[in-house]
Amino acid sequence: MAEPTYSDIQKAVRVEKLRIWFAWICGNVILLIIANGTKDIHVVSVITQVLLTVGFLALTVALFRMTGALNRKAATARRQVLGDDL
Repeated sequence: MAEPTYSDIQKAVRVEKLRIWFAWICGNVILLIIANGTKDIHVVSVITQVLLTVGFLALTVALFRMTGALNRKAATARRQVLGDDL
């Protein structure tokens, strides 16, 4: 099996980051659709707004944690491919 090149690693990281960002956007759009659907019911609207805020924060934290983990894995793989692994 061929050893991955630096370019292969860059492409894989770029694709994974796009997937992570796309999932974050989709999750937030779904939260906004739910909030918009319940805006006319006052009690449910307040609960939905609180859940929307909590959901947004949770998705954002997950986004940055996943991106950070991906960056660390990519840096390790790049060092191995480029021969800089100490």
